[in-house]
Amino acid sequence: MDEQTEQEVVVAFLNLIMPFKDKLYRLAKRLLVSTEEAEDATQEILLKLWSKKASIENYNNVEAFAMTMTKNFCLDRLKSKQAGNLKLVHSNYTDGSGSLQNQLETKDSITWVEKIMAELPEQQKMVLQLRDVEEYEYDEIAVMLDMKPTAIRVALSRARKTVREKLLEKHSYGIK
Repeated sequence: MDEQTEQEVVVAFLNLIMPFKDKLYRLAKRLLVSTEEAEDATQEILLKLWSKKASIENYNNVEAFAMTMTKNFCLDRLKSKQAGNLKLVHSNYTDGSGSLQNQLETKDSITWVEKIMAELPEQQKMVLQLRDVEEYEYDEIAVMLDMKPTAIRVALSRARKTVREKLLEKHSYGIK
């Protein structure tokens, strides 16, 4: 392959992958917690996608394919012996506006949501992340998680209900 053709392949690959690279990282960060682990996972997925560059355009939805690869890679990492200290947790929300009191309250609420999400069943956690944080459509989530859209809606509803109930329980503590 000559230099110009190789450069065109690189540019085409980057144009295809870069728009959703941050989503891959956020999903990895959600699952692996550690920034370093998430960066490593994202790098691994990008390398795997690069190795499939010749056939990648044959996929109907490259983004969904890459998200599925990321999910599977991270879950494999979590199951591996070397990842014994990793855990699933939620850590994506920030709010840079408002008074110090509001920022503290927001941070406290985020901490509680993280703790609650950490206790959710894995499927509910994944559906909540993909739908409410990453804002994927139900059909896209169905492809990524190999689930029926109705099962996704049920899992999402249960996850939201659990988060809502536990937050209400926490915020109404001591109030009769």
